[in-house]
Amino acid sequence: MRVKLGTFNLNNLFSRYNFKGEIDAVKQDDTGVDSQLTYEFGPGSFYKIRTYKGKLVQAKKPAESQKIADRIANMDVDVLAVQEVEDIDTLRQFNRETLGGLYPHCVLIEGNDPRLIDIGVLSKLPLGAMSSWQAAVHPDDPTRLIFGRDLLEVQVLNPARTRLLFTVFNNHLKSHYVDWRDDPVAGQKANDERRLRQAQVIADIVKQRTRPNSRYAIVGDMNDPVGSQCLSAFTQDKELGLVDALADPQETRPPKDDTPPPATRAWTHRYKRSGQPAEYELYDQIWVSEGLAAKQTEAWIDRRTKHGGDGSDHDPAWITLEL
Repeated sequence: MRVKLGTFNLNNLFSRYNFKGEIDAVKQDDTGVDSQLTYEFGPGSFYKIRTYKGKLVQAKKPAESQKIADRIANMDVDVLAVQEVEDIDTLRQFNRETLGGLYPHCVLIEGNDPRLIDIGVLSKLPLGAMSSWQAAVHPDDPTRLIFGRDLLEVQVLNPARTRLLFTVFNNHLKSHYVDWRDDPVAGQKANDERRLRQAQVIADIVKQRTRPNSRYAIVGDMNDPVGSQCLSAFTQDKELGLVDALADPQETRPPKDDTPPPATRAWTHRYKRSGQPAEYELYDQIWVSEGLAAKQTEAWIDRRTKHGGDGSDHDPAWITLEL
């Protein structure tokens, strides 16, 4: 059977509801929410809103959500690992209302991110066991949770639910972002160290959970290019023997003109500093075990139509497997 496996950072897929942030903070005038908003309370009233750093979190604009949905529909992958989703209700609502119920199976387990951006999996195929590794720690710092979001392990089954096809390990590793109030050099060093430790823990967990002949994929937004030393703990681990499934991808369309143009087709993220040329990197990756690599027939990246992206600042990628 032919199966398409993909990954896509949906770029802050927040719902039209604001679930988090106790309304008591608003009643006490203790937030930075828009002063034009009015809140009325009756006897027994209880409301919650979603805030982050004193600002009300807004839903993703419907037009942007529709662009995301259109890209997913055109990709038509069977199993899609997603990042930057608010919660399971938001993912289900997006699948139901914007994707038209394209995926009958949907999983997301709340992680550790203070912005409440989680990772999940949408699937046309039945799913088996699902494991969250959000409580994992690195041995050098056992008092701190290593994953700012999660490492989500999901088994994908055949349609009859009689056989395990492969296992997906979905990730969203530490970003490069440093708050403007922090020291940029120290902040970047800390971020790099965090991704390195995350990669080390990923390698340890995957080796514990798989056998040499297992079929599995490590996917997601790694926030680092393929050759980064920060990712080497799993990308270059000889025992794992992973294969870069996006080493030579096809593109759904040519990239938008730029100066200089991308140096490779294998990129999913574009970042341009003021006054500097744009940087193109393959942040969204698919690494497959040797057993799964032998089944791969194609690799694709859905290229954006504008530099800022179509609903997301990441381009989705996927592979085709003959199982």
